[in-house]
Amino acid sequence: MGAAFLAALPMAPAAMAANFTPPAGCALDMTVQNRGCTVTQVYSCDADPEDWQRTAMFDRDGLYYLSTIDGETRWIESQSTRTGIMDRLVENAEDDASFSDLVQTGSDSFDFWTQSTSGELLHHVGRDSLTGETVEIDGETLERTRFQLTTSDGSGKVLIERHGGQYISRDHGRFFGGLETARDWTGKTNKTDDSPAAFAHPGEAGFGDTTPQFDCDQLLSQIPQERAAS
Repeated sequence: MGAAFLAALPMAPAAMAANFTPPAGCALDMTVQNRGCTVTQVYSCDADPEDWQRTAMFDRDGLYYLSTIDGETRWIESQSTRTGIMDRLVENAEDDASFSDLVQTGSDSFDFWTQSTSGELLHHVGRDSLTGETVEIDGETLERTRFQLTTSDGSGKVLIERHGGQYISRDHGRFFGGLETARDWTGKTNKTDDSPAAFAHPGEAGFGDTTPQFDCDQLLSQIPQERAAS
């Protein structure tokens, strides 16, 4: 699965920003409006290896997540900007994620660890598989995937199990979100949909826009119901 980070962004507070401006030495490549009221900025930086991609994710309240992947979509780093906690890939994985294997064979397993700046070790094991279905979303040709992922702590206790479907782009060499069902160690289950809904490239309307456009009214309408049910 695609994941990962950027350490710090020298930019105005995200909630106040109308457009995303990447740090000096970096260039914005693509803006993706997602279902579930989020928007993703994909950018690259001169100081990184050539095949790395960075993302900055925004919701209604602004910037909340930063990540970096390499050319095989390995999770290099990620950061929650609201907690400040960073997670970094532990090298010499048992089975690194491989985008090349996925597109060449239709399936890719992975088994790797990450370590957070809070000292927590997490073990991630799973598989991505192509379904064979190709779709077009806002002019982008994407392929559907199925995935399953189990994340455990350092002692082996399962913390969360996820499964669902995502999308990949061979042209862009990355994953995009999709439908996911997640079950945590308490038994609580959560279903989300962050599928891509619109793409903007340099010179196109919406390029760099940090305001989510899809499903935000739907999320707002759910608040009273959730409160009434609690």
